Amino acid sequence: MAKVRSAQPCGCPVAAFQKMISGKYKLRIVWDLKGGPRRYGEIRTGLLRGSDGSAEIAPRVLSRELKALTETGLIDRKDFGVVPPKVEYRLTRKGRSFVPVIAAIRDWGARHLAQAGAGEMPGRVGG
Repeated sequence: MAKVRSAQPCGCPVAAFQKMISGKYKLRIVWDLKGGPRRYGEIRTGLLRGSDGSAEIAPRVLSRELKALTETGLIDRKDFGVVPPKVEYRLTRKGRSFVPVIAAIRDWGARHLAQAGAGEMPGRVGG
C-alpha cells in the first residue's frame, strides 16, 4: 500500500504556517485589514503608526509583503483600472479566519508586556 503524502509542502503545519507569515509586516497588515479594504497608502500609514526606530518603510518591501500575502490567499488585490491608479487590498475568507489567531497573539503579547513592565524583563519592547 502506498504512503499518502502530506498536503503541506514541508510536511509540518507549524513550519508551513511560519513560512506563510514570515516577514516584518505581514501580521500587522492582516490585522489592519480586519476593519475593511485599504489602499496602499493607508496600509503604509497604519504600519508607520506603530513603528519603532525608522519612520520609513521601503515601498519595495511593502509591495513584496502585499504580493506574498496575495499569493498565500490571505488578502485580495483589486485594481480598479483607472488613472491615477486605484488599488485596494482586502482580507479573503482565509484571511478573515486568521484574524482571531492574530488577536490571540496580541492578547498574549499584552499580558507578556504587562509582566515585563513589572520588572521581569529589562529594556522596553515596542509593539
